[in-house]
Amino acid sequence: MTGWLDMQRAVVRWKCEGLSDADAHRAVLPGSPLMTAAGLVGHLRWVEHLWLEVVFLGGKGTGPGYEGPEDSEMMVEGIPIATLLADYERQCARTDEIIASRSLDETGRHPDYRDAAASVRWILFHLIEETARHAGHLDTIRELIDGQKGYY
Repeated sequence: MTGWLDMQRAVVRWKCEGLSDADAHRAVLPGSPLMTAAGLVGHLRWVEHLWLEVVFLGGKGTGPGYEGPEDSEMMVEGIPIATLLADYERQCARTDEIIASRSLDETGRHPDYRDAAASVRWILFHLIEETARHAGHLDTIRELIDGQKGYY
């Protein structure tokens, strides 16, 4: 399962390769102004944080997505894509550490989240699904920005 997650994470990185900061922050879908390459990377970073460090480990939810308006984790205007990708990489590494140290059957601990009853196995499947879905969004965004398309 971790191999599948790593593959989807690699697609996310690949779809961002060579994007200028302006292109990474460019909204190409008129009805979805936050659906940018940069916004999706920001979102994916916080998704991994939420599921593993907050819901599973029981930590305090702080930062975008916890404080501020809905979808604030996608409000990344002015943050360079390189910074967002580096933050995502660090979060992925932290996620991997947590997963490696736990049983797939262990469940979460956060008392305020009903989803804390989910097992590490379920969380991994969810992260694969979430990352793959947004990698698909990135594929479309990238094609609309500069015509680059393909899957590896």
